[in-house]
Amino acid sequence: MAKYGEGDKRWIVEDRPDGSNVHNWHWAETDCLEWSRNLLSKLLSDLTLLDGDGNLFIKTKNLEKLDGEAYVNVRKGKIIPGYELNLSLSWEGEAKDADGKSLLKVDGSVEIPYISDENADEDPEIKFTVRDDGPIGKRLKEAMIAKGKEVILEKVRFYVQTMAKGGPAKDELETKKVAPKGQAPAKKEAAGSSPAVVEKKEKKSKEGFKTITLTEKFSCRARDMFEILMDENRWKGFTQSNARISKEVGGEFSIFDGAVTGTNVELQEGKLIVQKWRFGSWPDGIVSTVRLTLDEPEPGLTIVKLTQTDIPEEDRYGNATVVENTEIGWRDLIFHKIRAVFGFGI
Repeated sequence: MAKYGEGDKRWIVEDRPDGSNVHNWHWAETDCLEWSRNLLSKLLSDLTLLDGDGNLFIKTKNLEKLDGEAYVNVRKGKIIPGYELNLSLSWEGEAKDADGKSLLKVDGSVEIPYISDENADEDPEIKFTVRDDGPIGKRLKEAMIAKGKEVILEKVRFYVQTMAKGGPAKDELETKKVAPKGQAPAKKEAAGSSPAVVEKKEKKSKEGFKTITLTEKFSCRARDMFEILMDENRWKGFTQSNARISKEVGGEFSIFDGAVTGTNVELQEGKLIVQKWRFGSWPDGIVSTVRLTLDEPEPGLTIVKLTQTDIPEEDRYGNATVVENTEIGWRDLIFHKIRAVFGFGI
């Protein structure tokens, strides 16, 4: 990933006196590091995580460090965020007895070593430390992890979603939008349209679904591939994330730390897997269908054909990269990982 300011100057557009980038044709790049520091500081500082539950009191303090790079590129109106960050957050905890007397006060830190646009669909690793290794200190640390991890991850997800929308460049893009030459201004009558007509137009603009198909070859038996795809322990191994997978028709599954959930529709051992798949970032009620056929034309050679239908073109946040990310996820995070971990390369 090119660092901010190191891009080919032929693709960078200098600011014009009128502040416009005609048609957004060339790359327009905005440095977002200081903006990221301010936003993450606002999101993560002074969060009360425990306020007396179990006589424990825990809160975050300050964003102590944010290093790395962050920027947003825009070309032809398409937003392309880029960031590689690591941060350190301080926290404090206190344990009291039943009478409200303080037993111990501790300080600790939260380290997130890698937040990157390349892993935008995955939650980053978080490390928690405490400066007291005694029983009460360990209890406070465990409570911090139990109560604080998901809260912190939610704040980081918000940052990632905001960057996907353009970060600090979003408002600038909106103000610089100019109607194409010759385009008539919007008719005033539209403002007076009936609610039914407006609702129909909005619904139509969101009715976009796509299908992806992939064919992959593996040096293994079809039954082995079927077992890998349906075994939660193997999923945990090659994805390095939590997974729960039922092997029964109608059973539920959850993979990639709960980012993807669904149910089994049809299972034919060594031959076919049909499932309903849903990503947590998709609009409510949207479910796709995944069909995996396993063919073994000769012993030790398995051909996997994937078809996933009803993939929304946009997620709940308006990002139009759902189809692309889904295809990349299957290829890079599932199929390629299976080859690497189990030695099934062709």
